[in-house]
Amino acid sequence: MVKQYLFPSKIFVLDKHSKMKYRFHLHESVIQKKVKESIRKCGIDKQGTPHAFRHSFATHILDSGYDIRTLQDLMGHKSIKTTMIYTHILKSVLGVRSPLDSIL
Repeated sequence: MVKQYLFPSKIFVLDKHSKMKYRFHLHESVIQKKVKESIRKCGIDKQGTPHAFRHSFATHILDSGYDIRTLQDLMGHKSIKTTMIYTHILKSVLGVRSPLDSIL
């Protein structure tokens, strides 16, 4: 099986046994530094991290009408409780209302 990475390292490693060259993914700190550098270059005065992209992705997925179980799978959460934090975000930030809210 060949592994492919979204952010592959520039450095190749030689496997001594198989004599094959391969590379791993970038270390997370490299991506974090690049995101912070990009934010600074854009002149944005707020802090930002790659983790914020996960929250943004999750919020947009739910806002688009996907169900919580699909989001759980996409986010790689083992527990639905971890995924449920995004339902709180939808209610408070996006103003998602229950159909019962208009009746009561």
